[in-house]
Amino acid sequence: MGAYSTPLELRGKRVLVMGLGTRSGGLGVTRWLVDQGAEVTVTDLRTAEALRPSLDALAGLPVRLVLGEHRREEFERADIVVRNPAVPVDSPWLELARAAGARIEMEMTLFFRACPAPIIGVTGTKGKTTTATLCAEILKTWHPGTVLAGNLGRSALEALPVITPATPVVLELSSWQLEGLAEHELSPHIAVLTMISEDHLDRYPSMDAYIEAKRHIARFQGSGDWFVVNRDEPRAWGCRGAGAGRVVPFGRDTGEPTGAFLIGDWLVWRFEGEEHRICRRDELRLPGDHVVANALAAAAAACLRGARSWHAREGLLRAQPVPHRLEPVATVRGVDFVNDSAATAPAAVQAALATYRNRPVILIAGGADKGVDLRPLAREIAAKASAVVLLAGSATPALHEALRETGVRVLGPCGSMDEAVTLAAGLARPGDLVLLSPGCASFGLFRDEFHRGEAFREAVRRLAASGAEGEEP
Repeated sequence: MGAYSTPLELRGKRVLVMGLGTRSGGLGVTRWLVDQGAEVTVTDLRTAEALRPSLDALAGLPVRLVLGEHRREEFERADIVVRNPAVPVDSPWLELARAAGARIEMEMTLFFRACPAPIIGVTGTKGKTTTATLCAEILKTWHPGTVLAGNLGRSALEALPVITPATPVVLELSSWQLEGLAEHELSPHIAVLTMISEDHLDRYPSMDAYIEAKRHIARFQGSGDWFVVNRDEPRAWGCRGAGAGRVVPFGRDTGEPTGAFLIGDWLVWRFEGEEHRICRRDELRLPGDHVVANALAAAAAACLRGARSWHAREGLLRAQPVPHRLEPVATVRGVDFVNDSAATAPAAVQAALATYRNRPVILIAGGADKGVDLRPLAREIAAKASAVVLLAGSATPALHEALRETGVRVLGPCGSMDEAVTLAAGLARPGDLVLLSPGCASFGLFRDEFHRGEAFREAVRRLAASGAEGEEP
């Protein structure tokens, strides 16, 4: 329970950070390694110009830089290689390092070893960010020092100085991060699996391989650990035997003595037969029917960690929309603009469209290919959106063709977010909603989904400033 393994001795070790990136994970691990006394080299295929903000943040630190390329000798001389989650586990550069005797680590493996507190880890194709955020919000009402980090643009390692054995720690974990943890047989004390649907099939050879990566979150749990699993989603529920942790279901009530359930209109936490009402579903401030499942999972994990049902109520009722996830941006000329840029998989777009099923929606979609069949998504879009504006990207031609076959009105592809927002606004009427919910990765036009969402916000604000009266939500 929280004692994952012995922290690595890093002082004097030659550590190669593979992939600095433009978000805080690479920066956080680099700064932390320097603080531990390691001799740090950063290698990234991107140029100094592309990485300028990250490089500026490292100014003054004793870090060697190899940019615009990887060099064989750096991998052969490293004692430890810390790979960015975007680097495939079977990268030939990593194989080269392994053959030379290097350990392969990730930010999360370093964090698990160094963290003195039990960890709650949350994964799933959809809902992991919202669930992790809600769980942390609940735990903060019980323990204000709660730490939330992981696949959220926040460095977990840099939070270590404030973590004690009593600190609740919540991590959002991607399938790529779970691969790294599995390599070292690490799982969180409380694991949460929200749901599994097609995603990242450009990275995994099959759906089974992707599911296997998600199963890693619980694979190395012991009998004193907990696995919180979606009872209503067959792929997730099929993972319930992944490890030795005690299974705690959430979803519809099937009579288990322990779990989080929707009973009538009430979210309920039940532990060893004792039942506690948390709140009514219509009291939740976050949009979408799917948020009920996220709230149940979050409450279960938080209560297993030590929070009580009244902490769950307070945390859930004060929670605000998560950035880039059904995030209201502005109302311009009576048209609402909503940022759901983190919807990089078809299931997330379907959930977003279901949320606004009673309103006319102009959807902004498309982007980079993830190896997923987009034809079912096209049919769902055609049934629920009045028009679609496409962003350019490697997946967009196939989505465009599938949408054309449905007969829905399609514009684009657009080479910029400003163009897409302008086209969508031109189609909208007062009372309509313009929804950025791409269903694809962001690469090409944008650095990542966060950059894409930020570009949407800025485009909407420019639209509002161009002569229309806009109001923040």
